[in-house]
Amino acid sequence: MKLISIVSVVVFAMYGISAQAQEQVKIPGGIAIAIKAGNAAELAKYMNSTVELLLLDKEDFYKKNVAETILRDFFNIYHTKDFVIRHQGATNEAQYAIGNLKTEKGDFRVYYLLKKVGQELLIHQIRIQSDNGK
Repeated sequence: MKLISIVSVVVFAMYGISAQAQEQVKIPGGIAIAIKAGNAAELAKYMNSTVELLLLDKEDFYKKNVAETILRDFFNIYHTKDFVIRHQGATNEAQYAIGNLKTEKGDFRVYYLLKKVGQELLIHQIRIQSDNGK
């Protein structure tokens, strides 16, 4: 009986660790929704105070409000039709997602990197590159 109790405790402990690890990989779904909608203001809610933005001919670190303006201009030119996450994962303290953005003027590969700041996962980098593979 004592062995069953020990095994139960170990199983519940392992389940708790596993559940906690899965929670850490949870990227906010609102990011993909904002990209799909072409909503830079909503996307900015998930950004760190400074964001590395690699967008077509622009590549630099920008304050959150400047990055939002650049993304708004992009979405005004390239009206979004669809966005689908193709892959997401985590490495050490960072989490990332890679997806395909379809717009009226072409397709793009989107990559964003998030890091924990306090208790929040915030975007530290966004890459939007032309998808020449199609």
